[in-house]
Amino acid sequence: MSNRLETIQLELQENSYNWLVTGAAGFIGSHLVQFLLDNNQNVLAVDNFSTGLKKNIDFLNRYHQSLNNNSKFIFSESDIRDYDQCLLMTKGIDFVLHQAAIGSVPRSIKDPLTSHDSNINGFLNIIQSSKENKVQNLVYASSSSVYGDSEVLPKKESHQGNLLSPYALTKSVNESYAMVFSEAYDFNSIGLRYFNVFGLRQDPNGQYAAVIPRWINAIMKGEDFFINGDGSTTRDFCYINNAVQANIIAAIPRTNEALNRVYNIAANHQITLIELYKIISQNISMNLPSIEVNRPIFRDFRPGDILHSRADIELAEELLGYEVSMSVEDGLKDLIKLECEKYE
Repeated sequence: MSNRLETIQLELQENSYNWLVTGAAGFIGSHLVQFLLDNNQNVLAVDNFSTGLKKNIDFLNRYHQSLNNNSKFIFSESDIRDYDQCLLMTKGIDFVLHQAAIGSVPRSIKDPLTSHDSNINGFLNIIQSSKENKVQNLVYASSSSVYGDSEVLPKKESHQGNLLSPYALTKSVNESYAMVFSEAYDFNSIGLRYFNVFGLRQDPNGQYAAVIPRWINAIMKGEDFFINGDGSTTRDFCYINNAVQANIIAAIPRTNEALNRVYNIAANHQITLIELYKIISQNISMNLPSIEVNRPIFRDFRPGDILHSRADIELAEELLGYEVSMSVEDGLKDLIKLECEKYE
């Protein structure tokens, strides 16, 4: 755990703020809600279940009931594409953690209209309603996809490339809107460029599922799974604990200099998909020796995918106090142990 996060947790134990978490039925959103409830906060969680899972909200309800603290939890099935609903959900809110979006590069290529509607129109509704209701700070999910075809590694926040998908474009527009709202309205926000976040409660199903949950699920079920390309593609995978930390320390930054910027959120560690397969298969075999691990099937690269990715996280470390709390290897070990316990 980072020193900055520990400092904020002490503050949260003394002060109950009102938080809005959009996309709360999703993977990252549900972890943010859980952290806030652990720390005596008042949380309004919203989702329209377009991609979020009702079982995550059921879990959060049970989890909240099990806590012996003063936290408050309300869930509202709401849609960020409706501005009137956004005005209602941001009323009386101190901090917004905006995770709601239609994710996935290939999904956006197949259906750019839906991605635009949720990711751009929805974002504008959230930031405008937050401004109108005098929210202190909006932290929003951006993406490493905004670097496009830039081949420079590690990727610094100042780097630019040609965008490769409608999804990447929507996240770039979010960042531009946030900067405009800072200049034109003096409204504070911070964007987090996630690099391949993974962890518990990440949906393994569907054609747009992320690689780590999809592979773990397929291996444990004895199903085929695929590598797009020759396996030399690299990613900077980021365990969920790091993403949660980043959101909280961005919401309550230690200095005003940190506001109205975007930050890379990653582990600053590059591994190939072949290396990822080896780590996953070894951990599954260690936890469930009876499972025979299939080998991956190779297929063509997907349109819109970048070949190599690694983040420079120096800016987040310097201004936010961000620290990588768990490595990719330790995160996978932790995740697979939990998944194997559920399997048994």
